[in-house]
Amino acid sequence: MTFLKNRGAVVFFVGLIIVFFLFLSGMYQLSSSKKELAMLKGQRNELLLLQDEYISLKQKIDSVEGRKGRSGPQGIVQAVDEVFLSMGLKDKIKTLKSTGKKEIRDGFEEDADLTIEKVNMNETVNILYRIENAPMVLTMKKVTIKKSFENPELMNISLVLSFLKTK
Repeated sequence: MTFLKNRGAVVFFVGLIIVFFLFLSGMYQLSSSKKELAMLKGQRNELLLLQDEYISLKQKIDSVEGRKGRSGPQGIVQAVDEVFLSMGLKDKIKTLKSTGKKEIRDGFEEDADLTIEKVNMNETVNILYRIENAPMVLTMKKVTIKKSFENPELMNISLVLSFLKTK
């Protein structure tokens, strides 16, 4: 009879030990799952940031490719004329000198020195905006803005522009 009582107690303690080990194993699995979840959430956040950056860069590339692919002016003089004619400021261009053309990997790059005289602040902003957002790849390499000698409210602008044309 004592054996049965002791046997029952032994089975109870063995069962209790098994349940305890199962509980510890479950807690370990839960802890490692939480760590993995936190790590995956961090990776997801990094991927979302990279996705936003990728979309931004893709839009910029598509914009440049779209501007590059359009048929338009054949040289920098025509490109500048096109930009300034749309604003009605062609008569304010003092000088436009092409400084050379060089071949690059996918096409040609042509540089020019441009001097614009006696423009007000609004016209200056419009000129810079139009050059930056021209329907062709036209970039400003150097910009110098000085007050006009005759009228301090007007400005003289010197630009070094670069025009990219694909082959």
